[in-house]
Amino acid sequence: MDLARQAAEETAAPHPVGEHLGMEPEAERVLTHYFACLDPAYRGWRWAVTVARAARAKVVTVSECVLLPGEGALMPPPWVPWIERLRPGDLGPGDLLPTPPDDPRLAPGYTDTSDQAERQVQWELGLGRVRVLSAQGRAEAAARWYEGAAGPRTPIAASAPDQCSTCGFYLPLAGELRQLFGVCANEYAPDDGRVVSADHGCGAHSEAVTTPSGAEVPPPIVDEMGYDLVPVSPSSDEEALGHS
Repeated sequence: MDLARQAAEETAAPHPVGEHLGMEPEAERVLTHYFACLDPAYRGWRWAVTVARAARAKVVTVSECVLLPGEGALMPPPWVPWIERLRPGDLGPGDLLPTPPDDPRLAPGYTDTSDQAERQVQWELGLGRVRVLSAQGRAEAAARWYEGAAGPRTPIAASAPDQCSTCGFYLPLAGELRQLFGVCANEYAPDDGRVVSADHGCGAHSEAVTTPSGAEVPPPIVDEMGYDLVPVSPSSDEEALGHS
């Protein structure tokens, strides 16, 4: 016990070591002593010092000395993978969200032959409604969407790895607008549930695999490549020797 306390005090310095809390055998000729930790930053923790004696040896040595949490010890929150910490709206310009190859939200395009997809193709525009958008109404909506935040000229679209038209989360609209617009179905994308242009984009593209650099390199503070021509007047010593 004295050897274990000495090891704990050397490790805990300059903080003192508290009372002996007990011991626990680990294996043959291996024993762990526990001491209270008096460091105010580690309340509820305890020093664990393991001592051992080799076979046919007479001297006991210290194997290790570590801090271990006890009952009521202040512990950090459990680690959560970044993909589970991510929330819709966290993605910004230049950010990239790679999609895992086994994402259950995506399926190969050639396997999507359900009855629902066939019914969408056969849908008749205006069925069951008194009025529908006119050609002018569709043109105005298309121009407004294309020039807005879901168009191709936004910062997040400029830094995207690819266009929405090649993304698995892109749901094309019906009718004439199908060629240019669709709806984003990625909950982590900033445009989830919104109409986006086919040439829009963001970092949550379904085929994103690498993270590009989204920061622009600022101009150098000191230009080490350029130089200035400075006129130099002859010194008085050179004039005395007849040099011009």
